[in-house]
Amino acid sequence: MATSPAVPRDSASILPEHLRGALDRAQTQVNTLVLGKAHEVRLAFVALLSDGHLLIEDLPGLGKTTLAHALAATLGLEFQRVQFTSDLLPADVVGVSVFDPQARRFEFHPGPVFTQVLLADEINRAPPRTQSALLEAMAEHQVTVDGTSHALPAPFFVIATQNPVDLSGTYPLPDSQLDRFLLRLALGYPAEDAERALLAGEDRRALIAQVRPLLTVDDVLAARDAVKSVHASDSLIAYVQALLTRSRRHPGVRVGLSPRAGLALLRAARAYALLLGRAHVRPDDVQALFSAVAAHRLVAEADAGSDAALAKAILHAVPVD
Repeated sequence: MATSPAVPRDSASILPEHLRGALDRAQTQVNTLVLGKAHEVRLAFVALLSDGHLLIEDLPGLGKTTLAHALAATLGLEFQRVQFTSDLLPADVVGVSVFDPQARRFEFHPGPVFTQVLLADEINRAPPRTQSALLEAMAEHQVTVDGTSHALPAPFFVIATQNPVDLSGTYPLPDSQLDRFLLRLALGYPAEDAERALLAGEDRRALIAQVRPLLTVDDVLAARDAVKSVHASDSLIAYVQALLTRSRRHPGVRVGLSPRAGLALLRAARAYALLLGRAHVRPDDVQALFSAVAAHRLVAEADAGSDAALAKAILHAVPVD
């Protein structure tokens, strides 16, 4: 009788040792720049290695931009920042075709979206038409201008930020746009010791300017490929499916999680396991990521409380077999 292949105990068989070490050092370096946020930093790496995008919702001054800068500098990736405002046009993001009278043809001038790490700062301050300019780029890794498609660099990673408190003059992201973000997280206020070290230390911008890249583009792409090889057992997949099913009939949830949300959760869990040095996914990987993957995809009833609270309740309602 045939037997199933043994599951590797660690990631050595799918990730070269030098790359494992480089990923560990890269996380450590970002943690020296974004103090006291080790879990959130790991989630940012998860989003990148899962070929997803990251939405950070938090108050101003808590390190959202610092995290984006530190990540791009540590990974050696090209970085662009776009400040989203009410008068920002789609062409300001994706680029525009300009007529060249000498060549007698239109020449495409790429916008800031043609980069490897794009920081879309305060994305909810731009009108919906400009927000939607990112949709094709985030989903298809290309943009289409005047009927011509232009491929984006690889890797392509969007980090978007928004302030959840100051909603005056903002345009809430529609569900279709929110679903493009693999993870949503908040940094929150730092712990006392981390804040004291931040206040007593050097300016973060000066420190980031001194950062040397610890990974290359090829390393990032290789790590992404390795994520696909991380094993998810049948029982683990059944657990994820149970979470999806529960979300669709949980009290207070008007629209539950889609199959695409389940695929996103599995993809993120594979990356999370890889970063922890394993070649297989465990239920606690799924549990560590569930709120960040699921909360912004849930549509709650009017009096049901926050989506994060609903995600936590769904997680607690599904036992691990």
